[in-house]
Amino acid sequence: MAGNGADVPADRLSLRVTNQLSEIPRLAGLVLAFCAAQGLPEAVAFRFNLAFEEILTNTIKYGYDAAGPREIAIELRREAGRVVAEVTDDARPFDPTRAPPPDLDGTLEERAIGGLGLYLISQMLDEVAYRRDGAHNRLTLVKNLS
Repeated sequence: MAGNGADVPADRLSLRVTNQLSEIPRLAGLVLAFCAAQGLPEAVAFRFNLAFEEILTNTIKYGYDAAGPREIAIELRREAGRVVAEVTDDARPFDPTRAPPPDLDGTLEERAIGGLGLYLISQMLDEVAYRRDGAHNRLTLVKNLS
């Protein structure tokens, strides 16, 4: 691992962040650097950073029953014609692909709080998949480059 807690081979960014919101800006910088090194459009970095911010914020705020340090693993890799991210945590089970869609028709005052960030992720990315693997949540995010 490099000094910043990230392992950055040519086609992959792998790192672990702690369950602190202060980790999100560090992750965002690494995602920007990875995408730039890959020659990817800034829009790809923006979409993944927005997705990571939403996912990590929800996991950190609502996913853990007990206080204390935890690790969340993040991998971002370029594959043929697409960019794939995987987020793995040991928080309580939560499948964001089964979250009800937000009410987009009502006024702000009428709408229930929550769900909009997950909806935005599903609209900005081409695939969002969840699986529970033992004691871990594994969320896979895909953005096609074509």
